[in-house]
Amino acid sequence: MAEEQTELEERIIIKDQHTKEIDLVNRDPKHINEDVVKVDFEDVIAEPVGTYSFDGVWKTSYTTFTVSKYWCYRLLSAILGIPLAVVWGFLFALISFCHIWAVVPCIKSYLIEIQCVSRIYSLCIHTFCDPLFEALSKICGNIRVALRKEI
Repeated sequence: MAEEQTELEERIIIKDQHTKEIDLVNRDPKHINEDVVKVDFEDVIAEPVGTYSFDGVWKTSYTTFTVSKYWCYRLLSAILGIPLAVVWGFLFALISFCHIWAVVPCIKSYLIEIQCVSRIYSLCIHTFCDPLFEALSKICGNIRVALRKEI
């Protein structure tokens, strides 16, 4: 029985990420569009004090704005949502492909090559500069500075 339970847990863990359940209620779980697209009637249309339209016009305008925004979004997402999802999927697949097969290998190659250059550079510094600066330090090592205050 314990073996069957372990096997069931392994199947759940190994579940393919492409077939995972999506949340149809909370469609922005990471809140990436929190401040961007929250546009209500009051954010776009406002009448200052003293210049009010008829109440019926105001209510009808509110309803028209809200319903037309809702249905235009649904219509656009129905027409363009799937093609744009394909485009964005292709783009991010291309970016991932380039990163995995070009960028990271180039960086690794550069780091290997620069390590060789750094050894040669270090050898040159130790060969030429160390003796020079050591000689300069012996020359300048006996210099004494005395400050006197003259009254």
